[in-house]
Amino acid sequence: MFRDLSRPIETGMPTYPGDPEVTLSPDATHAEDGYATSELRAGSHAGTHVDAPRHTLADGEPVDAVDAGSFALDARLVDLSDALGEREPIAAETLPGSVRDECDLLVVHTGWADRWGTDSYRDHPHLTEASAERCRDLGVGVGLDTFGPDPTPPAPTASKSGDPSTGEPTGTPAGDEPTGTPAHDALLGAGLPIVENLCSLARLPDRFRLYAFPLRLRDGDGSPVRAVAEWEA
Repeated sequence: MFRDLSRPIETGMPTYPGDPEVTLSPDATHAEDGYATSELRAGSHAGTHVDAPRHTLADGEPVDAVDAGSFALDARLVDLSDALGEREPIAAETLPGSVRDECDLLVVHTGWADRWGTDSYRDHPHLTEASAERCRDLGVGVGLDTFGPDPTPPAPTASKSGDPSTGEPTGTPAGDEPTGTPAHDALLGAGLPIVENLCSLARLPDRFRLYAFPLRLRDGDGSPVRAVAEWEA
């Protein structure tokens, strides 16, 4: 069986704060030209995508240099969708302690895919540095139904905890919330895959094959993918 785990690429779709907006518009049309082509403008991390080591590591490998076979992955689902709150750290103890030779990727189902298109999508759970280091030590990458394994800045909105005149964020990250990209760095520094903005993870089997092939972007730091799960019925 197959299931598409990727977001459609479309005009106005959610993007990570500060990333380029996405537009997909007609270029040639059947009515005017007798054929159809479109113009796509998007960042390299639009929608469901993979990160290359170059994303957070200046000397990291670009996406076009990563072996294509690295994006055909034996995946294990970690369902935490009933266990996590906003901006909650995902502790190392909630992840499998031993998966060596069993899988290439832990797909963490946080349930945040249901918030896609809302400001609260930014307030997703995140890996602790210890969690990322556990994955690194186990030799497995991470897939998530969120913007990524590290915290995302909260949305600026008008509320009692935010100032609409200044656009300061309303959400207040916890004092021990990591800054920077420690989870990215731990995983990408070890050449392990990160797949972000997955969807449709509910009721997947515990084990499946995940295909997430990137575009061959020269010196690219990441790429949108068509992420597809496959398993035996």
